[in-house]
Amino acid sequence: MGTEYYIRPKLEGLWEADMSSEMNHVARFRALMGFQDVDRVPRWEWAMWWDKTIERWHGEGLDANLTDIFDIHDHFGLDPYKQYWFSTTEATIEASQHHVEGVVSTMDDYLKHKQYLYPDHSQAIDGMTPWLTRQQQGDAVIWITLEGFFWFPRTMMGFTQLMLSFYDQPELLHSINQDLLDFNLKLLDQIAKIGNPVFMTIAEDMSYNHGPMISRAHMDEFLSPYYEKLLARAKAMDMLTIVDTDGDVTELVPWLLDNGVEGVLPLERQAGVNGMALREQFPQLAMVGHYDKMVMKHGEQAMRQEFERLRPLMNTGGFIPSVDHQTPPDVSLENYRIYLRLLQEYTS
Repeated sequence: MGTEYYIRPKLEGLWEADMSSEMNHVARFRALMGFQDVDRVPRWEWAMWWDKTIERWHGEGLDANLTDIFDIHDHFGLDPYKQYWFSTTEATIEASQHHVEGVVSTMDDYLKHKQYLYPDHSQAIDGMTPWLTRQQQGDAVIWITLEGFFWFPRTMMGFTQLMLSFYDQPELLHSINQDLLDFNLKLLDQIAKIGNPVFMTIAEDMSYNHGPMISRAHMDEFLSPYYEKLLARAKAMDMLTIVDTDGDVTELVPWLLDNGVEGVLPLERQAGVNGMALREQFPQLAMVGHYDKMVMKHGEQAMRQEFERLRPLMNTGGFIPSVDHQTPPDVSLENYRIYLRLLQEYTS
């Protein structure tokens, strides 16, 4: 791949220069990620909360009937962002993950299990219609999550077997990723018939606290050919594309940009990610997250200091502050409400 990065064009006609009126949610997201002026920054928790966190909050006064993460999101007054995660193993589009790790070691294993993979999501996609109607009115933002070309083979094979397969079974990896590409492209074709989500995340988790888990050469050989086709389809649907990968994404960012990806999340502070350094090196990179979840248990002063750390990055555009992964259960309901108050203050 070359070193020319895809730069998303400025999104014309979405909002007038006069910011005296409130933007709708779709226009606000598109304008911010297009590095245009906005009335305020979106308020959105991309990863929601641990189940143990919700359990704690129920014991601290959160309505026990509030169990759905999107209902809780609405209860807290956050912006209406609705995620659809397309499972590779079940005919569901819930934001949940499957647990089948390590069932594949050889091509024979994969062919045996393939009949249980790549389900038909037609009925679930039809169920997106009410939210798409809201999105068409600017009253909600729909985003989808597809499983990526590192994530899915690792799910099938487990980490150790996957690492060995880069050298010992390249044909198996290409077979899995070609099938995954076909599955994902079919999904996008089905979705496009009823409407286009605003953006797409690709679940990868291919970095850790010391950087990428694979080499650039492995990415070029085993991931890039499939990224090229998937992202071309996503861009034809006018979806911003963001890779979800934990750990230190710094070294990985230029690889992703070379492949046509436009953004990254969650920019984990504990892994040493420096959002301002990324912005200086990659001015058009879209970013989400980067709010250190570890400070939230320490109260208002610590949380305010973290927002102050992020303020310069927020001022550059193309960045939405959000907890850099799920809010952990050591955060009380009282402290989370303080976080929400500060979020409203700093995003206004």
